[in-house]
Amino acid sequence: MTTPLLELKNLKIAYGGINAVKGISLTVNPGELTTLIGANGAGKTSTLKAIAGMVKTASGDVIYEGESITHQPSYTIARKRLSLVPEGRGVFPQLTVEENLAMGAYIRNDHAEIKTDVERIFAMFARLKERRAQTAGTLSGGEQQMLAIGRALMARPKLLLLDEPSMGLAPIMVQKILEVVREVAATGVTILLVEQNAKLALEVSSKGYVMDGGEITLADDAKALLTNPKVREAYLGEAA
Repeated sequence: MTTPLLELKNLKIAYGGINAVKGISLTVNPGELTTLIGANGAGKTSTLKAIAGMVKTASGDVIYEGESITHQPSYTIARKRLSLVPEGRGVFPQLTVEENLAMGAYIRNDHAEIKTDVERIFAMFARLKERRAQTAGTLSGGEQQMLAIGRALMARPKLLLLDEPSMGLAPIMVQKILEVVREVAATGVTILLVEQNAKLALEVSSKGYVMDGGEITLADDAKALLTNPKVREAYLGEAA
């Protein structure tokens, strides 16, 4: 039986008196691309932030590589090769593309390998290579999203958390970003994807969870969720 790389056990998150996440449990296995879908306000972003140590949990446990990281600070978690690409991208606008990528490797000191990885990112994102000396704030939304993913990959993560990577992008760029997500997963990086485009997210993933009102309401193989009448009606805009 496969030991999960990530396991959430009855995780609860509260903001003041509001219960944003109400005791969810899920697993992400090594090498797996897992997606978490749901409506706005379902608790998906809070879940990713809790995994990365950016918000406190009310109770429950976050297990990563067999170790509880529930109460560890985000900088400690990042050193365990767990990377988050936040909603809204969060690039450093005054730094160049190349400087942003260097920031992603701040926990590393293998300088020759860092240079190799920068070129690997540029091979993956040709647009970024063309703009390597350009400041990130002048890039398009899609280019900034590519940069945010590339910066996270510079840490050589074992687990990559992606929060709404297609948000605000043109349809053609949405397709490109999701293709990149699939390519990254194919290299062996384990991914937990939160994505507003449920159809595309399920198409690129192997397993999916549906979150509603702070709870996991469905969990299944991604292909099965694509054909599930409840998912089709609620999240894919189709009649059941």
